[in-house]
Amino acid sequence: MRIPISIKLIVITVVLLIGVTIPVTMKTSEITSAKLVEFQQDNNLALAMGKARELNQLFNNLKDKVTLNGRLLQSWKEGNTAELNYQKDFEANFNLDSALLGIEVYKYESSGEIAIGNSYKKPFDTRVAEYRKRSPFDRNEIKDGNMVILNSSIETWEPIVTIALPLIKINKTITHYVVADIDLSLIQKTMSDAGLNLFFVTDKTGIVMGHRDELLATKKQNFSGNEIVRFALQSSMASGMKYLPASANQKAMYAAYAKTTFGPIVFSQVEEEKILVVTKELKNNIIKIVGYFLSVTLFLVFVFSMTLTSPLETLTNLIHLVSKGNFDVNASGQVKTFFKDEVKELATAFDSMTEGLKERDKVKNLFNKFHGSSVTEDLMKKDVSIGGQSKDVIVFFSDIRGFTAFSEKRKPEEVVGMLNEYFAVMVKIINANGGIVDKFIGDAIMAVWGVPKANKKDAHNAVKACLEMRRALADLNEKRMDRKEPPIQIGMGLHAGSAISGTIGSDERMEYTIIGNTVNTGSRIESSTKAFGSDLLVSDTVLEKIGDSYLTEYAGSAEVKGRSEPLKLHKVRGFKKADGEYEIVVTPYSDYEPEAADKVKIAA
Repeated sequence: MRIPISIKLIVITVVLLIGVTIPVTMKTSEITSAKLVEFQQDNNLALAMGKARELNQLFNNLKDKVTLNGRLLQSWKEGNTAELNYQKDFEANFNLDSALLGIEVYKYESSGEIAIGNSYKKPFDTRVAEYRKRSPFDRNEIKDGNMVILNSSIETWEPIVTIALPLIKINKTITHYVVADIDLSLIQKTMSDAGLNLFFVTDKTGIVMGHRDELLATKKQNFSGNEIVRFALQSSMASGMKYLPASANQKAMYAAYAKTTFGPIVFSQVEEEKILVVTKELKNNIIKIVGYFLSVTLFLVFVFSMTLTSPLETLTNLIHLVSKGNFDVNASGQVKTFFKDEVKELATAFDSMTEGLKERDKVKNLFNKFHGSSVTEDLMKKDVSIGGQSKDVIVFFSDIRGFTAFSEKRKPEEVVGMLNEYFAVMVKIINANGGIVDKFIGDAIMAVWGVPKANKKDAHNAVKACLEMRRALADLNEKRMDRKEPPIQIGMGLHAGSAISGTIGSDERMEYTIIGNTVNTGSRIESSTKAFGSDLLVSDTVLEKIGDSYLTEYAGSAEVKGRSEPLKLHKVRGFKKADGEYEIVVTPYSDYEPEAADKVKIAA
């Protein structure tokens, strides 16, 4: 009995569709939370503004009270009419007001301000000097007509608020001002909590004047570093609100502020988790219901998926093996299914595919050995046909010095062994630096950079490869001499220019190569190394591309066959390091005595 995968997926999908209710429910919860937060933010701001209005009323009352007592004290002390009545009225008002701890009246004279009179209750009368010393107020603000409200509390004494304001103004000039010290509890009472909210008030510098924790006000705690306080102090708006994310010192909160007309600022805060406690309970109940539902759903999905996932996992493992080059897999035999379904058919098709990949991999490996991996990949991406295109390339030639004499004195097997060992070292370096070995011509190597794809670093990579080959040859020669074999000396030439890259030959026999005058010139440069006594020469065109990245030395000019103009050639001595200094790369085989070279003549 064949059960299609589509039927299995339909059954699973039907079960999962029921789960659509979950995101819908969760979305509803999110919307509820958002609305609740929005409401609480507005309510938070409204409460702060309400407290600010309450404080404004309190400060207005205090202003009237202080002004009345100040005028009575001033009239009494400056000898106005009915002096005794002013004294009695002042003393009656002052003594009956338990919150008023002390009052002072000052007069501006041409020589400065003078104290007109004062009155203090015990034990404040013995402490007033210390209060003034620790909490001086800005008298310039009073001259400007402003009312000053200052928390003057001392932790171990009575918590007080000092209020200073203009008392008498004549012809728009303030002549008298009054200073009163009042019990701070009047402000503290207004900061009683309302439900979830925490209220506190600071002066316009951030000093606490009222808080649920009375000790903060008594200590004159500085809240200017608090985020909402800092926000309010910097804002020109009379009110505002802000979300305070959780930190190491506090939980996430929604905060609001409202400024009074007298300077102090009221703040209202509520913790986010207290707002969302209702929605959290709703979510918890939903999660429980969804949990039961998902348990059943997952069990059904598990039962049905076992018939699908197990064979697919086997196929996945086989795909990983194939991706690593192991094509000897038997998917049909390894994939176990209860029924003959699409998975079984997929395993059969997989086996057919791996057979094709195995043949293709053999062809690719064969091509790699003859042309290099990048050329092989380029050829396999398109139909192979005769033709080519012009490309800017870096051509490399190398040749073993004295190879003819060496091979005449040795057995063919010994010569081939030497060449294979030498080629293995050099080809590895060429490949590692992005070059392509085009062909071996006896003991010579022809390589190229810039095909099938060019790289702006081709010239740098080519010169780098040559210096690495210089070092590698020295290492190889040490091994050879340890085996009592003669060392190898080589010549290397680099030239940059345009060449034709492509497939040449016939439909029956083709070869991928590069041809052109640039190739011929590269060969001539390599031949010139013998005449200049250097293992590496590069042309002007290469030098232009590498700039000062390598330490070069002008070798001279050479007249070579096939060119009307002499070639300017340069020796490469080393490379520039990261610190800007040059590192010299010299070996016992990088320089030798110049000797005559065929097809090359040093220009005068």
